[in-house]
Amino acid sequence: MWRNLLALHQVSRRTISTASRRQIENRVPEKQKLFQEDNGIPVHLKGGVMDALLYKVTMGISVLGTAYVLYELTVASMPKKQK
Repeated sequence: MWRNLLALHQVSRRTISTASRRQIENRVPEKQKLFQEDNGIPVHLKGGVMDALLYKVTMGISVLGTAYVLYELTVASMPKKQK
């Protein structure tokens, strides 16, 4: 128990630094220009190849899920055959 208290005391005495070790460049203005540009591309595809890939995968999963639900509804609506 004393070890925990001593560890807590030691941690509480350390100063917390808000300065990061590595400075990260602010790219928000660049992204704002990209997404506000009127070039006829839908906003959900303006991010590039990864956005297009994510969109296509999401739409594929949605279509397959809808087809599977329709299949299961069809199977559930058919009466079971008596043996």
